Amino acid sequence: MSARPHDIDGGLEVLGRPSPAELRRRLPRLVLGILVLGTGVALTVRAGLGLAPYDVMHQGLAEVTGLDFGVVVIGLGLLILLAWVPLRQPFGLGTVVNVLTVGLVIDLALDLVPEVAAIAVRVPMLLGGTVLIGLGAGLYIGAGLGPGPRDGLMTAFARRGHPLWLVRTVMELTALGLGWVLGGEVGVGTVLVAFASGPIAHWFLARLHLGVAGGDPEPQAVLGE
Repeated sequence: MSARPHDIDGGLEVLGRPSPAELRRRLPRLVLGILVLGTGVALTVRAGLGLAPYDVMHQGLAEVTGLDFGVVVIGLGLLILLAWVPLRQPFGLGTVVNVLTVGLVIDLALDLVPEVAAIAVRVPMLLGGTVLIGLGAGLYIGAGLGPGPRDGLMTAFARRGHPLWLVRTVMELTALGLGWVLGGEVGVGTVLVAFASGPIAHWFLARLHLGVAGGDPEPQAVLGE
């Protein structure tokens, strides 16, 4: 793998760029991870039993603004990237792909997956969506091409000496509270996704990660190992 030290681009540190061979090895895993993650989020939305903390906020903002769920995901992701500038958080190709495509995948999946009323269908949708969220996170983080916007913000604060678990908890509780006030769905699914998706992602990441393409942070650090 050919990697250069961090470059500076517009005030943001750019992770060392992988060689073309490394990119061909990593990019399919990144893209597959985004597709799986977005589909998982859409399934939890359609289950209607409560969403992950950040998705409660996304849904609440979508309700207030009238924008599509995925559009909110993209817009908020871009705003969060602006917060990376003063924190000098390194980003990579995976960061850009994540910001620009996860929301599109979620909206496409929401168009394809119908709303259902039967609890016998909604519970498996929630469980399946939770597993897919963990698998998708393990794939895209394991590609080692840069963290997503929310993960990167978390590690940026942790790099300043704050415990990663505390930063993650505060960020997720803040997103959950704001989303609940705005009308996002909080329920049993919120607890399930919040507590289960991380361990599931850890399990997949341990088996799927390719290391880091060109620098910090290590994939495990994004999930709080």
